Amino acid sequence: MHRLVPRLLVLCLGILVALGVYGGVRLASTSCNPLARSACVRVLFIGNSYTYVNDLPTVFRELARAAGQNVETNIVANGGETLAQHAASSDDRAVLGGSSWQYVVLQEQSEIPSVESLRQTGMYPATRSLVASARADGATPILLETWAHRDGWSDYGLTFVSMQAAIDQGYATIAGELKVSIAPAGQVWQLVATHDPGIVLWQSDGSHPTPAGTFLAACALYTRIFGPCPVGGAYTGGLSASDAATIEAAANQN
Repeated sequence: MHRLVPRLLVLCLGILVALGVYGGVRLASTSCNPLARSACVRVLFIGNSYTYVNDLPTVFRELARAAGQNVETNIVANGGETLAQHAASSDDRAVLGGSSWQYVVLQEQSEIPSVESLRQTGMYPATRSLVASARADGATPILLETWAHRDGWSDYGLTFVSMQAAIDQGYATIAGELKVSIAPAGQVWQLVATHDPGIVLWQSDGSHPTPAGTFLAACALYTRIFGPCPVGGAYTGGLSASDAATIEAAANQN
């Protein structure tokens, strides 16, 4: 019995050490690496399912890390959530002001930017409010321009092309007013969908992104924070090397 106690102690100590190492790995995978030579870049994503499907913050973080950047990300998003809902949420305000974010990425609900009346009553006032809050907390806001539905929006007589043009205009107008940078995922999406239709960007619902669509959005954002997206990099988001390189090159054209 006495011999068994030391063995149990050793076993328990080994388990605790293993758990500690595992916890450290998990921390390193989600936070900036304190031992990295490059400065920590902290990015908060505020959006909805277009942001959390396929986990855009993680895809962006891994893309950046593969290129030598030291990045930490976090997300505030619920399905169908609008920027107006985010702006009215005290919980969202607490996350926005509770950490030293370098960048705050704002993604509006997918249809609102394509209709002028919806922009004026919802998107624009909310964007003004969230941009002001981000800047007050020392962060640089970026608008993540989304993509049109594959089949457009028939309720308003919009095709894919006309819906994307309206979305582009909606984001450009408020970005120009507030002097905010746009991560042009929608424009890159249209470019890839037109010239490389073999790369499937929409899920079967014709709205949400496939992994390729999420990788595209990550590349579009990368160009606005770090500069040209590395073409042929080690991280491909699970895509083939050729598809990833095509998307990266397209992102660099916008």
